Amino acid sequence: MSLTREQGKTIGLVPTMGALHEGHLSLIAKAKNECDVVVVSIFVNPTQFGAGEDFDRYPRDFEKDRLLLERSEVDYLFYPSTEEIYPVGEMIEFKLPSDLLDWGCAKSRPGHFEGVVRVCAKLFNIITPHKVYFGQKDYQQAVIVKSLISDLDFGIEMKICPTVREVDGLAMSSRNRGLSREGREKAKMIYKALQARDSSILDGLDVEYWEERDGVLLIAVKIDGVRLIDNIVL
Repeated sequence: MSLTREQGKTIGLVPTMGALHEGHLSLIAKAKNECDVVVVSIFVNPTQFGAGEDFDRYPRDFEKDRLLLERSEVDYLFYPSTEEIYPVGEMIEFKLPSDLLDWGCAKSRPGHFEGVVRVCAKLFNIITPHKVYFGQKDYQQAVIVKSLISDLDFGIEMKICPTVREVDGLAMSSRNRGLSREGREKAKMIYKALQARDSSILDGLDVEYWEERDGVLLIAVKIDGVRLIDNIVL
């Protein structure tokens, strides 16, 4: 990417874990509209999954993803192996401040966001983007990565784009593929509860958290063993 930068072109990065859907494609479209060169990374990052989480079950379909990116006319796909990203085993560890970790997903997923910032730091150093694109659905992740960019002076402009939803309001997510038909019906209640500001709509479901942070109402629910997150700006 150094030559691209030397040519004065703007580089946009859309980091993903693959299993692409319309939400990802909306980020790509935004990047293409704002940047000269768009890079999409696909890497299922092991360091952001804890023991007993769904790393092995996380959906992977590289060939389908590749075709979607080709149709979207993405300039570059970065698809590294685990060994390329983490070649030496033990690594420098990031320690995040408590005010980023005492809410939301961080409370029940210790080490998750440390893994997120570790891989993001590597991607930023490798690709050297001018802009990076994240979805509002992963609100806490976006807040933490924005802090990483600021604290380490990456000089990257972060773009947080609106959540893309199914017709019934369910936030698009790669993990939705793991829902049964019955589970999928239950999942549509998540957005209804958020819209109504009424958690009782979810009575009977395994609600991990329902909380407000900085004017954003956030939720995590487990359905069919699949962990789903969503939020709305109040």
